[in-house]
Amino acid sequence: MERRNTRLILYPLMALVVGISSIRPLAGQANGIEYRVLATNRTSTMEKELNAAAGAGYRFKFVMGGETGVGGQEVVTVMERRDGAKPRFQYRLIAANRTSTMQKELQEGADAGYEYRGQTVFESLLGGKEVACILEKDLDQETPVRYSYRLLSTTRTSTMQREMQEAAQQGYEILGLTVGKTAMGGSELVTIARRRAQ
Repeated sequence: MERRNTRLILYPLMALVVGISSIRPLAGQANGIEYRVLATNRTSTMEKELNAAAGAGYRFKFVMGGETGVGGQEVVTVMERRDGAKPRFQYRLIAANRTSTMQKELQEGADAGYEYRGQTVFESLLGGKEVACILEKDLDQETPVRYSYRLLSTTRTSTMQREMQEAAQQGYEILGLTVGKTAMGGSELVTIARRRAQ
C-alpha cells in the first residue's frame, strides 16, 4: 500500500517538474527572446492577431505569404518579444490587388503615423491574390517622422530597374520587393519606396 501511495504522489510531481523544465527552452528564455507565430488566410484576422500580440509586448519581425502544409494559402507572421518589453506598437495590415488602392492606403497609414515594416503576396479567401503590407506605429513616439510612399509595379525587371532609379533620383528609398502573380497585372514585381515628406 505504501508503494502505491508513493507512486500516486511521485508521478504527478515528476510530470509537474518535467512540464516546468520544458517551458524555458520553448519560450526561448536563454537569450531573453520569445517568439509567437501567427498564421491566417484573412487579412482582417491577421491585423487583430498582430495587435493582440503587440498588446502582450511583441513586435513584428517577419512576414511571408504562401501555401503551408496544413493551412493552405496563408499569411504567416513572426512576432518577437524581448525580456522586459512593454506594449508599445500598433499594427495596420493593408491588402489590395490594385496599385492605386495600395498606394492610397499606404499613404493614409503614413499620414496616421504608421511606417512600412514588411510586404508579401498571398491568396486570400475573399480578395483573391493580393499584395499585403504591414505597417507599424510606435505609440511612444510623440512626433513620428512623416513619409511619402510610392508603389512601383511592372512585369519586366529592366523596367523595374529604370523606375527604381527614377524614384531614387526623386529622393525615394526602396523598402521591399515582392514577386508573384497578382490581380494588378499577372506575374509582377511590386516594389514599395518612400521618402521623407516635405
